[in-house]
Amino acid sequence: MACNATKERKVLRSGFRFVAGTDEVGRGALAGPVVAAAVILNLADIPDGINDSKKLTRLQRESLAPEIERRAIAVAVSRIEHNEIDRINILQASLLAMEVAVKALRPQAEYVLIDGRQMLPGLNCPQQAIVGGDGLSVSIAAASIIAKVARDRWMREYDTEYPGYGFASHVGYNTRLHQQAIAQLGPSAIHRLTFQGVLTFQPSLFLHDENSSPESAPARRRRSTKAS
Repeated sequence: MACNATKERKVLRSGFRFVAGTDEVGRGALAGPVVAAAVILNLADIPDGINDSKKLTRLQRESLAPEIERRAIAVAVSRIEHNEIDRINILQASLLAMEVAVKALRPQAEYVLIDGRQMLPGLNCPQQAIVGGDGLSVSIAAASIIAKVARDRWMREYDTEYPGYGFASHVGYNTRLHQQAIAQLGPSAIHRLTFQGVLTFQPSLFLHDENSSPESAPARRRRSTKAS
């Protein structure tokens, strides 16, 4: 099934006005924050080309992100830092990031579509978890694009602050280049110290795959929001 607004329209027909989609990125990275976004789209003004961010090129994502922000009813972004990931684990950090993003929306969401299997326990509104939701729901896909563009931008900024790790290229994911940098330089101040492969160089680890995350897993929380 192609990414579309079928699920959103079904919810609207049930009487809800503001339907948000939420997704996170950076769950499988070895460094940097996990970032989530929440988006309430105007279903009468959806930008063309919205899809799961992993299926789009960087150019496509960076072109779509400002269009989504301009034309959506509301957009919010949140980040959970590396040390909080270490403290509460990556699953809880990912759920928290999405919860924070949803709560920051103005107007507030009345119904939430979530990418994955997990509900967000801190929300007081109806919600639905959708496996593969970023490829099915246009709102979730829009959130995945916003979150991915924001996180990649922050990781490129970290590349200048922590040179030598290649953050601008792999944005913190587990690549051979990243493994070699950790082996030579040791972990940086933004590495997730509870993640396998950070403290010990292990060439046998799986390489970057947004869909697969090491079992572990947030620090100081930072949030930025935009509502229209």
